[in-house]
Amino acid sequence: MYWNPADRAEFARRVEAEGEIRDAEFLMRTRDGQQLVVLDNARAVRDASGRITGYDGTIANITERKRAERAIFAEKERAQVTLQSIGDAVISTDAEGRIEYINPVAESLTAWTLVEARGQPIGAVLRLVNELTREPIENSLTGALGRSEHGGSADHAVLITRAGNEVAIQESAAPICDRAGQVIGAVVVFHDVTRERRLKRALSWQASHDALTGLINRREFDNRLHAALLSAQRGEGSYALLYIDLDQFKLVNDTCGHPAGDRLLRDVTGLLQTRVRASDTIARLGGDEFGVLLEGCTLEQATRIAEGVRQAIRDFRFVWGASTLSVGASIGIVPISADTQNVANVMSAADIACYAAKDAGRNRIHVYEAGGVSDRHREMHWVSRVTRAAEDNRLELYFQPIVPLNADGGRPFHELTVRLRDDEGSLVPPSEFIPAAERYNVMSVIDRWVMGQAIALLTERRERGVPLPLVAVNLSGTSLNEQSFVDFVLQSVAEPAIARALCFEITETTAVTSLANARYLMSELKGRGCRFALDDFGTGVSSFVYLKTLPVDFLKIDGQFISHITQDPVNRSMVEAISKVGRALGIATVAECVESEAVLAELRRIGVDFAQGYHLAPPLPITQLPQ
Repeated sequence: MYWNPADRAEFARRVEAEGEIRDAEFLMRTRDGQQLVVLDNARAVRDASGRITGYDGTIANITERKRAERAIFAEKERAQVTLQSIGDAVISTDAEGRIEYINPVAESLTAWTLVEARGQPIGAVLRLVNELTREPIENSLTGALGRSEHGGSADHAVLITRAGNEVAIQESAAPICDRAGQVIGAVVVFHDVTRERRLKRALSWQASHDALTGLINRREFDNRLHAALLSAQRGEGSYALLYIDLDQFKLVNDTCGHPAGDRLLRDVTGLLQTRVRASDTIARLGGDEFGVLLEGCTLEQATRIAEGVRQAIRDFRFVWGASTLSVGASIGIVPISADTQNVANVMSAADIACYAAKDAGRNRIHVYEAGGVSDRHREMHWVSRVTRAAEDNRLELYFQPIVPLNADGGRPFHELTVRLRDDEGSLVPPSEFIPAAERYNVMSVIDRWVMGQAIALLTERRERGVPLPLVAVNLSGTSLNEQSFVDFVLQSVAEPAIARALCFEITETTAVTSLANARYLMSELKGRGCRFALDDFGTGVSSFVYLKTLPVDFLKIDGQFISHITQDPVNRSMVEAISKVGRALGIATVAECVESEAVLAELRRIGVDFAQGYHLAPPLPITQLPQ
C-alpha cells in the first residue's frame, strides 16, 4: 500500500523506537494505482515478553486537504512575490489599524523596516500633512476601516518619513473582509508623486505666466480682472486698470535686434514692479503692452500711480552696446465700478484710452470717459461690423455717373460706391464706416467685395449682349499692399472685354506712398486694357512729379478746389493748372463735388473733361444702372 517502500521501513522503525507515532504523513496508493496522502496514527501491540506482535491505529485520507494547502501556499507565494516586486508601497493592517506587513517600497519611502513597523499603529508610520496648509491629514486607511467619513487623503498629501524627510504621495486604501463581510483589516497603497507634482506646478506656472518677464499672462490677468469686477459689482472694493503701451519699442527692436527688445521688456518689468504697490497685479498682455490691476484704488490714486510709471519709463535710458535709447509709454486708465458690465468692456475701454493717449502725442496718460472717446469706440466697432456685413452680403453697390462736358463723351462712365445695411436694416453711408475700415486695415474686405460685384455686373451684361459702360472701382492703400488682393485682381481681369470696361481709382497719396506696388499693378492691368484714375488730385505736395512715371488716364481734381472755384481765384488757378497739365500729357480731367450750375459752367470754360457731383446725379442703387 505504501507508494515508497522506504516509508514502510521508516514507519516500523519509529514505532519500535517510540512505541507509537502520531500524525505522520505518508504517500499511499489505492488498488487501482492512484496516489493518496494519508495521515497515520499508530502504536505497537506487544506480548507479555514485550515483543511486538502487531500494530493498530488509523489512517485518514488527506489528499484534498494537502492539495488545498499547496494551492493556498502557491497563492501566498505569488502574493508575497508580487508585493515584493511592485513599484507601489503597500501596508496591510489588522482591524485595529496595526501594521502586519509592509513591502520593500514602503520600507524605503517611510524609512521603517518590516520588523520595526509590525504592530505599530498606521498613523505612526504613515504621517501625512497637507503641503499647502501644513495641517495633519488622515490617511485613506481610516476610511477603509470605517473610522472616518472621509474616504481618503487630500490631493496635496505629503508623507513625513521616520527620518524627517518629506515625500509627496498619492494614496488609497481598501478594507479586507471575511466571508461574513466583517472588516478584519485593510491595505493602503501609495506611491511617490514628487516629480509629477513638480511638473504639474511648472506646467501650471507656464500656463498662467509670461516666460520672458515672469509676469502673469493675458489669460490669468483676465481671470483676476473678472474676480475684481465681481468684487466691485458687489460693492466690496474699488479697482482701476492701467493699460500701458511702450511708444518706441519697435525702434529698439529694429535698431538693436530682438534680443535687445527682450532685455528692454525685462527692464521695464523691473521698473513697473518698483512703481506699483505689493497688492497690485502686473501682467504682460502681449508684445510691448502691459496691464496693471490696482486694488483698493480711487481714480485719483490710479492717476498718480500711472503718472509715476510714465515718468519712470520716460527717464529710463536703455543701453545696448554703443547705443543708448529712451522709450516712452502711453497709458490708458479705466476705473472699475459697480456699473462696469464685463471684462471685455473694461479691456476695450482701456485699449481706447491708450489709443487716445497715443493720438494726443504719445508719452502721456488718458482717463477713459464713456463720451470722450465715443468716436474712436464707434470706429473700432465698425471693424467687425464691416467684415460681418461682407460675409452676410449686407453691402450694397451704388453708382454715380461721371458726365462728359464736351459733345463727344464716348461711352457711359460711372464710379462704383458702396453702402452698408446695418443689423437693424438701416442704410449706412460710406462716410460712417470707410474711415474706420481704412484706419484698421480692413478696406481690402470692402475692395474685394466691390471688385467681385463689378466683374459679375460686367460679365452678366456682356453675356446679354448689352454694351459695357466704363466703371471706376476704388482701390485703397491696404489693398494695393496686400499681395493676395493684387493676385485676385489680376485673375479677375483675364477677359479682355471686361478689362477694357474697368477703371481703377487710386488716391494720389496712396500712389505716392506705395509707388513701387502702384507701378507694378498699373503696368500689369494697363497691359490687359484697364484704365487708371488718380483720385483727390492736387492735395499732395508733389502732385505733378509722378505723372510722367505713372500710366494714368484720368486726374480726378479734389473737391476742395471745385466747390469754391467761382469765388476763390486760387482754387480756379489750381484747377486751370491741372487741366492744362492733363491736356499736355494726354490725361483727361474729372471734377469732383460739382454741386451748382455756376460751378459746372466755369469748369466748361476752363476745359475740364468730365464732372461728377450731386448737381448732375446723386449715387443710385446699381439696379438703376441704364441697360
